[in-house]
Amino acid sequence: MSARDLFHDIVKNALQKDGWIITHDPYPLPTGSFDLAIDLGAEKVIAAYRGEQKIAIEIKSFLGSSKISQFYAALGQFIAYRTALHTQDQDRILYLAVPNDIYDRFFLTPFVQELVTQNQLYLITYSIASESLEKWIPLPNIVSK
Repeated sequence: MSARDLFHDIVKNALQKDGWIITHDPYPLPTGSFDLAIDLGAEKVIAAYRGEQKIAIEIKSFLGSSKISQFYAALGQFIAYRTALHTQDQDRILYLAVPNDIYDRFFLTPFVQELVTQNQLYLITYSIASESLEKWIPLPNIVSK
């Protein structure tokens, strides 16, 4: 199992403030050959007529010197985790959580946006200072299974 991201507890607290119930910390993904684990699993009742929304969140800080190298690693990890999650829990949607400033400075560049779109990367941005969730891309209540 990999080490927790530096901002793990910040994202966990932000999810709880937003009404999410943390169901897994970490969320195990046994794949037969590999024992993978997504950082968090959470559930929230959106509304009675919509039923329960379940997500898994992989947290990244992007604190290293090469944002693009960290993005390559995060994207590959996201794709692998999404594939493993699909076989284990098809109702749970995987999100990559990144700090707001990294999203604004790096994820909004045209090249990275194209990679996000082509690879259907779902994102949550979070504020480190206020321990709050800022953006959901796409919004969780409009995501289709």
